[in-house]
This record gives sequence, C-alpha cells and structure tokens, in this order.
Amino acid sequence: MAKSNQMGVNRTGIDMSPAQAKEMVRGAEELTPLRAGNGHSLASIEREYIEAAEPLGSVPLPGTLKGALKSFMDKATGRNPEVFLNKLGERLAFERTGVRLYDALITKCEATGSALPIERLREIRDEEAQHFHLLTEAMESLGADPTAQTPDADVAAVASSGIQKVLTDPRTSVAQCLDAMLTAELTDNAGWDMLCSLAEEMGLDELEAEFRQALAEEDTHLEDVRTWVTESVLSESGTTARRRST
Repeated sequence: MAKSNQMGVNRTGIDMSPAQAKEMVRGAEELTPLRAGNGHSLASIEREYIEAAEPLGSVPLPGTLKGALKSFMDKATGRNPEVFLNKLGERLAFERTGVRLYDALITKCEATGSALPIERLREIRDEEAQHFHLLTEAMESLGADPTAQTPDADVAAVASSGIQKVLTDPRTSVAQCLDAMLTAELTDNAGWDMLCSLAEEMGLDELEAEFRQALAEEDTHLEDVRTWVTESVLSESGTTARRRST
C-alpha cells in the first residue's frame, strides 16, 4: 500500500495546467453576472428555514412507572431529567459507533501489516462495548428506553458518520485513520466528562462512580491514540530517531 505522503501525479491544483488555468479564469470573468450575489439572499433563505424548523426529535417519555415517578420527583426539585436522558442516549449512540470504528481500524491494521498493537486495539474495542452496556443498564435503571433515539443521539450519529467513512475507505492509510480516531476520542472523552458532571448534579452517586471509571478508561484510550498519531507522523517524516535522541 502506497504511503499517503509520497509525491505522485496529483492533478487537483491549478498549477498543473497553466494554459487551461488562464482560460478558466477568463471564462469565469466573462460569464459571471455583473450583479453577482453577495450571499445575503442565501443567508436570508437559510434563516427562514431555521426559524420555521421543528426541533430535532424529542426525549421519549419514561416507559415505566419507576421512570415516570423519578422524572416527577426531579422536576419537583427544579431539575430537568430529560437533559440527562438525552446525554445518556448520545453517549450510548457514540459508544456503539466506537465499537464499529475500532473494528474497522483493526481490519485496516491487519490488512496493511501495521505495527500498531492489535491486542491493545482489541482491548479498547472491548471497553467501548462495555461502556455501551453500562449506558444501556443506566437508562433502564432510570426507566428509560435505551432503544429510543434521543435528539443528541441523532446528532452524534450524523457527526460520527464522517469518521466512519474515513475508517472504512480502502484507500485511507492507518495514519489517516488514526487522525480520525483522535477526533472521535476527543469528543468521547469530553462527553463522558459532561455525563459525570450531570450525574453528580443529579445526585446519582452510584451512576457517577461507574461513569468516572468509564472516563478513566476513556482517558487511556485518548492518550494511546494521541501517542500513536504522533509516532505515526514522526515516523513518516523521518524525525522519530532525532526526537527520541534529544
């Protein structure tokens, strides 16, 4: 597999064809309307859609009496349990995606003969799966339905879809996949930190303790991926040995 940083026949830049570039510029100047738009009209249309749009879904009602009672009690004390349930759903969706991302990265490493530690990648993948089950049990304990997609879970799925495309593209290198995984792990780490804070504020001590254990594991995931990204870039640039010797 060719390295993504090597020189090759890249025809995307305008300098590859100076003569045709001049023709393109001349054509753009000749064909552009004298009263070209400045973007304000488009922004006005976008604002109209934003103002008329409905919310991106809703947090489902508790499916059990236990959940309904807890929601009522929290509401009575001025708290909004739907925010917590929404964020639980978000992390649930992201952890499910995390398992798939690491599955794809493992496949990429095995196919390319990467030097990344496959066993460590499998450990991280299994911990992501454990976090998914932890969140499922947490939602069930609150009377929520873990199979329902909350608004923030919907957004998380859309946001992470680009990362998944990078991992599953046969043309991407391991280094490029690691860059994408770093984005995922940074987001995941911040999400767990937020979830811990919410559990603490809601007075859910047992859940908070479990979430902080998950956050500690996510901290190591992030550190591992960050280290692999750095080592990968330094290795490709030929500066690894020099950096280690200083």
